[in-house]
Formats: sequence, C-alpha cells, structure tokens
Amino acid sequence: MIIIPARIGSSRFPNKVLADIGGMPMVIRTAKAVEAIDTVVIATDSEEVIEIAKTHNIQAVLTSDKHQSGTDRIYEAAQKLNLAEDEVIINVQGDEPFIETEVIEAIHQLTQSNKDNPHIIMNSCYKVISNPEADDPNIVKVVTDENDIALYFSRAKIPYPRDHHFDKYKGHLGIYGFSMKSLEIFCTSAPAPLEDIEKLEQLRALYHGYKIAMIEVKTESFGIDTPEDLKKAIKYHIL
Repeated sequence: MIIIPARIGSSRFPNKVLADIGGMPMVIRTAKAVEAIDTVVIATDSEEVIEIAKTHNIQAVLTSDKHQSGTDRIYEAAQKLNLAEDEVIINVQGDEPFIETEVIEAIHQLTQSNKDNPHIIMNSCYKVISNPEADDPNIVKVVTDENDIALYFSRAKIPYPRDHHFDKYKGHLGIYGFSMKSLEIFCTSAPAPLEDIEKLEQLRALYHGYKIAMIEVKTESFGIDTPEDLKKAIKYHIL
C-alpha cells in the first residue's frame, strides 16, 4: 500500500499540498502518479484535502494535526486501515508529483527483501547529485557504508571534501518503505534530538540504533519545498 502524508500547515510553504500544478492540486497529482502501482491512500489533517481527494476518487484518511513527522501521520492512517504487520507500506511525500513508478517499485522490492531483518526498519533511496546541488539545504544528503546502509543524513554537505574536489554526492529522496511492524517500531520510538535539529525524521531510526537500507535510483523527479520549487514544477509540467 502507498500512503501519502499531506499536512496542510507546512511551516515553510503553507497549503503547498494543494498548490496547483497544471490544473490539479499537488497531492492529487502525486497520488495519480503512483496509483497504477498499488492502492493509494492520502493521510491528512485537513477536511479540505479529504473532500478534494473524494472528487478525484482517491481514498483519504483524516489524521491528527499534532504529528511531528509524515511517518507518524501514515502510522495513524495505517492503524485506522487495520493493516497486517507484514503489510509493505510505501511512504510517498505529497510534494513529489513527478515521481516515477520505477522508483517506487525499487523501494518496494528493497522493503520486501528486508522486512524480516529486525535491524533494518526503514528503506529508502538516493540519486547522485552534483557539487553545486549539494550546497542546497533543501536537498538532503546521505552517506552510506559499502552495503548502502545509511550512516547519516544531513542538510549540510556531507561528506565534506577537505582536500580535493568531490562531485558524487548522494541526494536523498524522501520516500520510505516499511513493514507495518517496522513502522510501529519507528513511530513508538521517542523523537530524537538530531531529528529536531536537522528537521529530518529518518534520524530518529539512526539515533535509536536501527538501520536504514538505501538504494540508488535514476530519477528526474524533485520535491517541492518552496514557492521557487513550485515555479520550477509548473515549468516542468508544461515541458
């Protein structure tokens, strides 16, 4: 199942999930991009989003407006949907209207292969980005070990190239795969100081000693975090 968290009150970009892209709200365009893969549910704190989803024949679940992260929000939705503990759940951010199905399928396969590993509770992906792109704090960077297990995520440029030029940074895509059981582990763990400092929910898992499996993907998609990103998205849609 694919669950899309859609918080209406984004601090950086209020109401962005309803921003118009080619005549369709962003969160609806995201749902339409992935609905051919599996059942799609929007988890939201907004009655307005619920009603808009209905008009597009997309299932939506009303959740609390108190959640600290999108993953906490999808956990509430998953509980309301009574999902089995071995159900694979893909968390697709509501600001990814151009995400390719191949990316979701890659994370689904990775999650399936790891769902019986008690140490890995999250699965995600990255794409190779350039040095200038890595300067942008809105693009999250990840460093991994030799098995593509995440060592750390940051808005800062990591690794820092002290002695030479480096141009193969790993840009994290905020798409996560869980089993219902691992989602419960994540969401019942206490929020972490690092998570609050960087405003990156995945750091909760690392802080508590769990692992996040990563996979490299090829994608032209990009998250929409700012009004400037929205302008880029509208231009991208037109092209």
